[in-house]
Amino acid sequence: MKETDNISNTLLIVDDSELNRVIISEIFSDSYNIMEAADGAEGLKVFHENKDEICAVLLDVIMPVMDGIEFLRIFKKEGEIKNIPVFLITASESTDVLREAYDLGVMDVINKPVIPYMIRRRVDSVIELFQARKKLRAKVIQQNFELLKQAEKIIELNQGMIESLSTAIEFRSCESGEHVRRIRDITRLILQKTSFAGPLTDDEIELISLAAVMHDVGKIAVSDQILNKPVKLSAEEFDIMKTHTVKGAELLSQIPQMKSHESYKYAYEIARHHHERWDGRGYPDKLKGDEIPISAQIVSIADVYDALVSKRVYKDAFEYDKAVEMIKNGECGTFNPKLLEAFLKIEKECRKLYTER
Repeated sequence: MKETDNISNTLLIVDDSELNRVIISEIFSDSYNIMEAADGAEGLKVFHENKDEICAVLLDVIMPVMDGIEFLRIFKKEGEIKNIPVFLITASESTDVLREAYDLGVMDVINKPVIPYMIRRRVDSVIELFQARKKLRAKVIQQNFELLKQAEKIIELNQGMIESLSTAIEFRSCESGEHVRRIRDITRLILQKTSFAGPLTDDEIELISLAAVMHDVGKIAVSDQILNKPVKLSAEEFDIMKTHTVKGAELLSQIPQMKSHESYKYAYEIARHHHERWDGRGYPDKLKGDEIPISAQIVSIADVYDALVSKRVYKDAFEYDKAVEMIKNGECGTFNPKLLEAFLKIEKECRKLYTER
């Protein structure tokens, strides 16, 4: 047993009698490394210095400085009793001592004088059980780690596909793929840096931010002639343009992989409702006030801000301060006052997303 695959194989013998330590060492020395201590305090010190090597503790009860029961109390308090089997080797017949020892988690009680083949069999069996459990736990941890890495790769692939689809749509309208990433980043800033959306987990924030890149996915159903028209759209053309909200939600609902994705709920409501307005004058459903999903409200103001400060086929970019004034004055529709307040808190950070402008 001395040659093991990274499995600890050292016995710690804690007994104030040197003779007892020699006897027990002789029983196990052919298969285990041996460490010794003359009392509980020394035993704890030796254990703490060598805990990765020790596979079991053989413990006397009556010792000076610190007895075996006090050793067990500390061992249990530190949580080590769950990982390292402790065998009480004692001549004591006190039922109170034995009861407390078992209550503290001792694995077995072996009476002195010890019988070599008996103590060997009992100790070996328990150590093998603990080591098998440790190997199994290590294997499970490794398998879980590998599954986690696979899940992360799948998530990255899914996110990449989602961003690629959204970016391709933006290129159709002669816009850089940076647009969808900026919408994602502005959305994330509002979620992380303000309390507008309430308390959210990091995972929820990432799901909503990812969903934000799909806000205009419905534009895939709008002709290039309308998407890239350099002048104001006619009323009929604008009606067609507005259908990208409904078309986007329908498209997302028809992709099985998307419907099973955790971000689907947010993606659907953002695609359909990011052009709704607080006063009910938006589209497609003329939702009003808190009827508009929070995720869609956030993407709405992010989309408007990005449209204002970016050059488009039909306009030049506005200066940041001008864009902020236009949003505050209601020139781009009305927004939830609390959302507007939250956006103004992070707007200066948003400007950093346009460093190449």
